[in-house]
Amino acid sequence: MRTGPAPLPRLRLASAVYGFRESLFALPALIVVAGVVAAEVTAVLDRTVEDADSAPWTVDMQTNAATWLLSTVAGATITTAGVVFSLTVVSLQLASSQFSPRVMRSFIRDRFSQTVIGMLVATFVFCVLTLRHVGGDATAPAPSIAMTVSLVLTVATVMLIVAYLDRLAHRLQVGEVVRSISNEADVVIEAMIRAAEREVPAGPVRFDESADDVTVLANADGWVSQAPTEYILHAIPPSTVVRLETRPGAYIHRGEVLMRIHPAPQDAERVRARLLATVTIGDARTMQQDFDFGLRQLVDIALRALSPAINDPTTAIEVVLRLGSLLRIVLVAPEQEVSVCGPDGRVLVRPWLLSPDEYIGHAFDEIRRTSAGQVHVMLALIRVLRMLVEHVRDAGRPEHVPALERQIRMVLETASDRTDIHPEDRALLEAVARSAVDPAEHRLD
Repeated sequence: MRTGPAPLPRLRLASAVYGFRESLFALPALIVVAGVVAAEVTAVLDRTVEDADSAPWTVDMQTNAATWLLSTVAGATITTAGVVFSLTVVSLQLASSQFSPRVMRSFIRDRFSQTVIGMLVATFVFCVLTLRHVGGDATAPAPSIAMTVSLVLTVATVMLIVAYLDRLAHRLQVGEVVRSISNEADVVIEAMIRAAEREVPAGPVRFDESADDVTVLANADGWVSQAPTEYILHAIPPSTVVRLETRPGAYIHRGEVLMRIHPAPQDAERVRARLLATVTIGDARTMQQDFDFGLRQLVDIALRALSPAINDPTTAIEVVLRLGSLLRIVLVAPEQEVSVCGPDGRVLVRPWLLSPDEYIGHAFDEIRRTSAGQVHVMLALIRVLRMLVEHVRDAGRPEHVPALERQIRMVLETASDRTDIHPEDRALLEAVARSAVDPAEHRLD
């Protein structure tokens, strides 16, 4: 009897939650629905409580004043909502052009911005719906509870707008953008570590392709965002080996081989369907299980900063420092095994997982090539790489030292080949790379 989590509902829930977070519509729509419900509930309460004395802490005003107030607030909030939408679009355009198109998702994911947009529209809807319950007699008392709630919503929305402008100004700073991406990457790293600690290594597994194998073909074009190990193992029969021919973060084409199963199960079609349900393929690349996408976004910011059009090496240096912080965790974390086993002899082979050395290359290769001639960026690269060398040695992971030292060597070779770098600058780069004490940051006695 199989035990373990049912893959389809939980994967769909995880994808739905992630999509909800990256939607500028979902949360504002829920807040607007809450505004509609609040308008109807306050109307019912006002009909229940006939006089203001029975409803303490409420606002007492006449119908003509209430009509004027609700109309003014409704018009102002919907106008301000348009301004906030415009500011949001402008911030997305600035982030795309200044940093990278892939950075836009961090602005779209901002819950505070989504909340402000929702509150503006919800306040507008509340005021419009409350106008229906205001009587025609100009001197009659207005619904006290509804008017109190409308005033509270108005004040809260005004404060949120001010806070939104402040937050927007801070979020457009490159340091905040880089920090946001790094924080999300930290969360992915922690999830990777927890998953690696739960997995049971299967050791070397021989997987010979034969005519008896069953292949599972991708049913869509897109980016692999989720392929949880425990769900894949749960989807195959006992004593079966499944080979995942992709990885989270890779692009796959419809009809391309997604998995291979050996030996062929008796109910092959049913197993195919179950395995297809364990892999999520989306239109856009996400960081659900893809730490490498975090590196990609940070590297894109550095490359854009080093481009002739922007020429901002300071931003590139900040990115290099953040990359060093992320790799400090990844390079000493438990490494994901290529082959893992599950209950009843089930085995999953994942030959395309990225290795720590590949993470090092993805983090530094392009920046190293683009920063040739930018001495300050090259110094930052060498310092961070040297820091990582000492870190992995102290952590008992010397197997990563050759890849890190290779990056340092290539930076030095690039500097020695260029004629636009002053000999003293080359000497400084070599001193920083080879000396136990950094002469640029410490005083030598």
